[in-house]
Amino acid sequence: MNICDLGDIRLHWREDGDPNGAPVVFANSLGTDLRLWDQVIPLLPAGFRYIRYDKRGHGLSDCPPGPYAMGALVRDAERLMDALAVRDAVFVGLSIGGMIAQGLAVKRLDLVRALVISNTAARIGTAEMWQARIAAARAGGLESLADAVMERWFSKAFRARPELAAWRNMMVRTPLEGYVGCCAAIAGTDFWTTTSGLSLPTLAIAGSEDGATPPDLVRETADLVRGSEFCLIRGAGHLPCVEAPGVYAARLTEFLARVGHGAGCGCGGH
Repeated sequence: MNICDLGDIRLHWREDGDPNGAPVVFANSLGTDLRLWDQVIPLLPAGFRYIRYDKRGHGLSDCPPGPYAMGALVRDAERLMDALAVRDAVFVGLSIGGMIAQGLAVKRLDLVRALVISNTAARIGTAEMWQARIAAARAGGLESLADAVMERWFSKAFRARPELAAWRNMMVRTPLEGYVGCCAAIAGTDFWTTTSGLSLPTLAIAGSEDGATPPDLVRETADLVRGSEFCLIRGAGHLPCVEAPGVYAARLTEFLARVGHGAGCGCGGH
């Protein structure tokens, strides 16, 4: 296991593929850890450097007291990439990870040459909605939210499958302070103006059964970015990399080829 000490926080990260390959960085969703990508990574082409990490308050990374600001989550990703000598990456972010992706591209375009913003938006929900979620989590724990979250995350067909229990357990076992800290970050984020200033190759992915970030919301965000394309994965919910990993990996592979990633991108190694 790899831990990157950034001074004020230690982040758990993992690397797969070729350590000298063109970098692809993955940021996961609220209530999940880097295992979110377990089924996709093996289906992606060889020769790339695949990096994923647990954001603060999740997985095996440190869990400082909240609330967190989105700027802190973006800065964590920025400093991790700097520490790992990563530049010119394709950054793949899902849900809150997609918000981190947008913020990072605005702040450090030298780190990001293309984006995949999956099941996300420039603004997700309302501040009042997130404050209510935080209050409910503090009052009843994450267990009290889990069934409703699973309905937003997954299609009805997937919720009938036994592996749902693993994802429910992952969400419930997220540190409470990390979960509500990231809820606060989402509550305070509105990237409509800043994201509309972006101009770089961007693939936006939505799931037709997504109850958290419906396809129209994802498409509206994609439309803000010049050079974007939109992909709908039918039958999948908020985590299509879990429900349809083959389709997800195929779309990502096509995008990497289309943007010429790995063809003289000037990426950094260790």
